[in-house]
Amino acid sequence: MVKNLVKTTISVIKADLGSLVGHHVVHPDQIACAEKELSQAKENGLIHDFRVTNCGDDLQLIMTHRKGEENPEIHGLAWEVFKKVTNVSKELGLYAAGQDLLSETFSGNLKGMGPGYAEMEFEERISEPIIVFMADKTEPGAFNLPFYKIFADPFSTAGLVIDPKMHDGFVFQILDVFEDVTYELSAPEESYDILALIGTTGRYIVKRIFRKVDKLLAAVVSVTRLSLIAGRYVGKDDPVAIVRAQYGLPAVGEILEPFAFPHLVAGWMRGSHYGPLMPVSQKNARCTRFDGPPRIIAFGFQIKDSKLIGPVDLFDDPAFDMTRMKAQEIADYMRRHGPFMPERLGPEEMEYTTLPQVLEKLKSKVVKK
Repeated sequence: MVKNLVKTTISVIKADLGSLVGHHVVHPDQIACAEKELSQAKENGLIHDFRVTNCGDDLQLIMTHRKGEENPEIHGLAWEVFKKVTNVSKELGLYAAGQDLLSETFSGNLKGMGPGYAEMEFEERISEPIIVFMADKTEPGAFNLPFYKIFADPFSTAGLVIDPKMHDGFVFQILDVFEDVTYELSAPEESYDILALIGTTGRYIVKRIFRKVDKLLAAVVSVTRLSLIAGRYVGKDDPVAIVRAQYGLPAVGEILEPFAFPHLVAGWMRGSHYGPLMPVSQKNARCTRFDGPPRIIAFGFQIKDSKLIGPVDLFDDPAFDMTRMKAQEIADYMRRHGPFMPERLGPEEMEYTTLPQVLEKLKSKVVKK
């Protein structure tokens, strides 16, 4: 029997195109506009299936198709959707309409154009459970700690010890966003080297993770750094990620477990502060307190014949109530520092905010010797 080699691609593409009442939440009319456009694309056969949602003020397009990663037609579709949604934002007078669209024209690929995206092409297993993570008010490096725990920490993921398909470990691709260099390191034998890099979350970002035994793709993360593209602060990156689960990969519960620790991430108010990453249901992905605290949602899907079955709102669970309470306690503690470090980001990160404009004004106040 000839094995079916038709592959499915899932593309998660997001952008901040304007928000209702500050950097808060996507308007229902924006979602309706995107759904209308993607419905037409599905009817025309460009995509097989889709879901539209939001995490805070970021519009999220989740699409399945069979055109592979970095496909110009798929990226072009997302770009056209984002332009039309931006028009809706302008009609409604929403705040920061079209914020993440850093170019006037589409150039064949979304890389460097503002929107963030994570894509994964694979041959479907008998059962294909995946989790789509979507975050608001933070940067791609926010996934470094939880993804290390998922794929390299046996105290978090029991399967690394007791599942023979996972026992050999995983390969991490890590991007240096300043030098545009990708490292490929293996866990567990190079775990300390991995940690030496990804502990610097603003520079080194976990990009893709493969199962070592057969190089099966297990996870991908969006790696867009808006400030580095634009040369100025235009909003935080608000990353997305895709993780495959079960059948020789971490179980769904093992994938979610690291998010029970609300670790500190860069972002929050004006992209200039550290705050706890709080796992919430989609309906609670509305950042208000100091434009935060940073939020993350998790949608679980089954994929069958390139169709999306679901989603299940995985953080809509009282098991994460204590995490949310701890996140609020941490948020309160960090806010008491006001404009002082370590609540405010360090000087390297602040270079990409509006602070340099203030410092430029102060040059006239320098005391001459």
